[in-house]
Amino acid sequence: MTQINMTNPGAPVASATAPSAPAAPPAASPLADPGALGLGAFALTTFVLSMSNTGIVPSSIAVLGLALFYGGIAQVIAGIWELRNGNTFGATAFTSFGAFWLAFWYLESTGGNVEAGAAGMGTFLLAWTIFTAYMTVVAQKTNGSIFMVFVALTITFALLTIGAYTGITAIHQLGGWFGILTALLAWYGSVAVVFNATAGRAALPVWPAKK
Repeated sequence: MTQINMTNPGAPVASATAPSAPAAPPAASPLADPGALGLGAFALTTFVLSMSNTGIVPSSIAVLGLALFYGGIAQVIAGIWELRNGNTFGATAFTSFGAFWLAFWYLESTGGNVEAGAAGMGTFLLAWTIFTAYMTVVAQKTNGSIFMVFVALTITFALLTIGAYTGITAIHQLGGWFGILTALLAWYGSVAVVFNATAGRAALPVWPAKK
């Protein structure tokens, strides 16, 4: 702004403008929603294993590659992706269950599940039941779709835990059926995320929790 010398209006005066503040760096834009990848990886791997747990498929060998690459590595990537997006729940869930599938792959491929025995595998599954149960409580604050996945998954782990400890085949198979239900619910969540993001509108409902 130009100043005027009141004593001699024709004489120029120095400007007293303050230096401008440096511009703030632009905020980093969030990455795409990794929920579609994380849920899809979890759903597909869970479905294949659960088909074996029900007894429909006689062997679980077919799931090993999925457990390592899709349910394991891809889900861990989705979890790290959620960290970048600032989603604590998503980061914890995807990274943890990705690690579960990696641990499952290791136990099955090395024979560790046989060496651990019923008590060892039962305790392994019990620990995951506890983790899934408290994540289910927190999932109520996300949306209805995710919450139902965690409810079904908690029941699945609980049944598989009991089946492992007791050796009762019927309980293990029931856990397999709940695993299939879990996979279907997770697949719905995956397709809802990718479809809504692609369409640019909430075409498939996920029932967000009320704040």
